[in-house]
Amino acid sequence: MSANFKMVAKTLFGLEEILAKEIRNIGGGNVAIGTRSVSFEGDTGFMYKANLCLRTAMKIIKPIHSFPVRSEKELYQRVYAMDWEEYLSVDTTFAIDSTVHSDNFSHSLYVSQKVKDAIVDKFRDTEGKRPSVDVKFPDVRINIHIHKDFCNVSLDSSGRSLHQRGYRTATNIAPINEVLAAGLLLLSGWDGQSDFLDPMCGSGTMLTEAAMIACNIPVNINRKEFAFEKWKDFDEELFNKIVEVCLNKTREFHHKIVGYDKAPSAIRKSLENIKNANLSEYITVERKNFFETEKFNDGPLHMVFNPPYGERLNRRDLDSDFDVEAFYADIGDTLKREYPGTIAWFITSNLEALKHVGLRPSRKIKVYNSHLESRLVKYEMYEGSKKAKYQSK
Repeated sequence: MSANFKMVAKTLFGLEEILAKEIRNIGGGNVAIGTRSVSFEGDTGFMYKANLCLRTAMKIIKPIHSFPVRSEKELYQRVYAMDWEEYLSVDTTFAIDSTVHSDNFSHSLYVSQKVKDAIVDKFRDTEGKRPSVDVKFPDVRINIHIHKDFCNVSLDSSGRSLHQRGYRTATNIAPINEVLAAGLLLLSGWDGQSDFLDPMCGSGTMLTEAAMIACNIPVNINRKEFAFEKWKDFDEELFNKIVEVCLNKTREFHHKIVGYDKAPSAIRKSLENIKNANLSEYITVERKNFFETEKFNDGPLHMVFNPPYGERLNRRDLDSDFDVEAFYADIGDTLKREYPGTIAWFITSNLEALKHVGLRPSRKIKVYNSHLESRLVKYEMYEGSKKAKYQSK
């Protein structure tokens, strides 16, 4: 069994606590929360498992060296001195991603260039040949993070961002990031123990992520490749065993997951993506205008959605003068009138329009949707409110 080592999972702002909980739940040790990141410890098998199962991680990186650095010359010398033969060969392609927060270094691309020069010079001096750079599809992706006077060198075990699950081939205008969708669902307390509705489902991301949570399906099971599969020490037998163990922990789901959208194109795209994820048996998608619907069940209902905004909102309603305040008022009216016994959550970056919902949120959580500061808001529609309204007439 391999020894434990430190790893860092990168995530989106506001999802750090949820990610830390996920890591603990699958067996990670020494979990520590940072800003848009969570560090933890585990062995090689756990690194494979983290990439396969963590719903709110964007990347899993493995730190391999750290050192103080105050100049370009010192950076070059420190990187040159590393034992790169452990991770690369002259036949390996590589790429470098740099993040810099330092007065000593002003440009991340220049840092990447210096690190690349140090690595290829080391191989040229010791082997007589040098490995090649491949920015798009490298065998090894190296992560450089310089903060003030300190540099961390890591290997990127994920490759492409983990939000690229492999199931979404068709997208709507302004689709929600898969990691953000999973994070919103987990923040909302969704656990698959009731019926679920996304009343403005777009390309079906929220529905797909909700079904994978409900069934405890490894979230990246449909992904074609992880970066660690090209590493020199990749253990294919161990990886296959991890996949098998994770798939054996899936569970049955005995409730309904339903999506509505009034755009035919959105319905087509969501059905295609849900099929790609092999989840068609769990999810129903219907062409409906949420404002003309009523609750489809008698028991509890869990609702999480991403109302359209900006370009998507205007195109959706084919009206450049669309009244966003009235749209939000309709959300509140529909919830109040037709959805008793429902816990409704939605994300919005339009904090002014939110005031027009006409309901008092019981929770507000700050998150970011892409670069937009947003709020995930919760409304509790109690059972009996609809009855009382009619009885009073």
